[in-house]
Amino acid sequence: MKIPFLSIPDKPLMEATQEHLPIADITEDVVLYKDGGAAVIMESTSLNFGLLSEKEQQAVIAAYAALLNSLSFSIQIMVRSQKKDLTSYLEYLETASQKITNQRLSDLMVNYKHFLAETIKKKNVLGKKFYVVIPFSPLELGVSKSISLITKRGPLPFPKSYIVKKAKIALYPRRDHLIRQAGRLGIKLTQLSSQQMVELFYDIYNIS
Repeated sequence: MKIPFLSIPDKPLMEATQEHLPIADITEDVVLYKDGGAAVIMESTSLNFGLLSEKEQQAVIAAYAALLNSLSFSIQIMVRSQKKDLTSYLEYLETASQKITNQRLSDLMVNYKHFLAETIKKKNVLGKKFYVVIPFSPLELGVSKSISLITKRGPLPFPKSYIVKKAKIALYPRRDHLIRQAGRLGIKLTQLSSQQMVELFYDIYNIS
């Protein structure tokens, strides 16, 4: 007795990763989704909260609360952790240590290199990057537009130029608002270019 689905020969998976992603295109520094939505992505600098004084911490908390209360749109915050390769940094320290003439500083450098080497052996050293995504809903394109605008040629429900134009009108004021509010926290937000976003998504979906 043969079980039908077990008798079917295995076939290799030929679909590209792009076929399974919601992204239709990345153009003019905007991510376009297949459902007609879009987004801009900004990379954020970090803030070492633990090194601040108590008053500074209170000021940061108040500024963060003000930022959240000022939002009339949704945002997504992504923290990306990656294993950090410190080989080049250790080589740099080795070169720098050879130029130190002060014995005390030389001893400190030796201890520091030993500390890093032991840390790497015991656990992975992770680097973190922070991103803020501002989404644009396909509902914001409007449902009362002329049927002549709708195209069935391609993955997008409307012409690309129309979606990009509408997305920029909605997203850029939100982007500028976030940049101003983040500045009060001592954080700088920088919008990713199309090339930077392509490289980011490539790295995320091609992790070996």
